[in-house]
Amino acid sequence: MSALARGWQGLRWYLRTFSGESRWDDYLAACARDGVTPASRREFERHRADQVEHAPMARCC
Repeated sequence: MSALARGWQGLRWYLRTFSGESRWDDYLAACARDGVTPASRREFERHRADQVEHAPMARCC
Protein backbone atom coordinates (compact mmCIF):
# COMPACT_ATOMS: atom_id res chain seq x y z
CA MET A 1 0.00 0.00 0.00
CA SER A 2 1.37 3.42 -0.87
CA ALA A 3 2.20 6.04 1.71
CA LEU A 4 -0.53 8.28 0.34
CA ALA A 5 -3.17 5.57 0.78
CA ARG A 6 -1.99 4.84 4.33
CA GLY A 7 -2.05 8.55 5.11
CA TRP A 8 -5.59 8.88 3.76
CA GLN A 9 -6.78 5.88 5.78
CA GLY A 10 -5.16 7.28 8.91
CA LEU A 11 -6.79 10.67 8.38
CA ARG A 12 -10.16 9.04 7.71
CA TRP A 13 -9.86 6.94 10.87
CA TYR A 14 -8.92 10.00 12.93
CA LEU A 15 -11.79 12.13 11.63
CA ARG A 16 -14.36 9.34 12.12
CA THR A 17 -13.14 8.74 15.66
CA PHE A 18 -12.97 12.45 16.51
CA SER A 19 -16.46 13.17 15.15
CA GLY A 20 -18.03 10.12 16.81
CA GLU A 21 -19.02 8.51 13.51
CA SER A 22 -17.22 5.30 14.45
CA ARG A 23 -19.48 4.89 17.50
CA TRP A 24 -22.38 4.04 15.19
CA ASP A 25 -20.34 1.26 13.59
CA ASP A 26 -19.32 -0.01 17.03
CA TYR A 27 -22.96 0.03 18.13
CA LEU A 28 -24.09 -1.94 15.08
CA ALA A 29 -21.31 -4.49 15.64
CA ALA A 30 -22.32 -4.90 19.29
CA CYS A 31 -25.98 -5.37 18.33
CA ALA A 32 -25.04 -8.01 15.76
CA ARG A 33 -22.79 -9.78 18.26
CA ASP A 34 -25.49 -9.79 20.96
CA GLY A 35 -28.36 -10.61 18.59
CA VAL A 36 -30.22 -7.40 19.42
CA THR A 37 -32.19 -5.33 16.92
CA PRO A 38 -30.45 -1.95 16.70
CA ALA A 39 -32.25 1.34 17.17
CA SER A 40 -32.52 3.70 14.24
CA ARG A 41 -29.66 6.08 13.57
CA ARG A 42 -31.85 8.96 14.70
CA GLU A 43 -32.68 7.28 18.03
CA PHE A 44 -29.02 6.42 18.53
CA GLU A 45 -27.92 10.03 17.97
CA ARG A 46 -30.74 11.35 20.20
CA HIS A 47 -29.58 9.04 23.01
CA ARG A 48 -25.97 10.22 22.57
CA ALA A 49 -27.07 13.86 22.68
CA ASP A 50 -29.11 13.23 25.84
CA GLN A 51 -26.14 11.54 27.49
CA VAL A 52 -23.88 14.51 26.72
CA GLU A 53 -26.49 16.99 27.91
CA HIS A 54 -27.00 15.27 31.25
CA ALA A 55 -23.36 14.42 31.91
CA PRO A 56 -21.95 16.48 34.80
CA MET A 57 -18.76 17.28 32.86
CA ALA A 58 -20.62 18.40 29.71
CA ARG A 59 -20.78 22.04 30.74
CA CYS A 60 -18.16 24.50 31.75
CA CYS A 61 -20.28 26.10 34.51
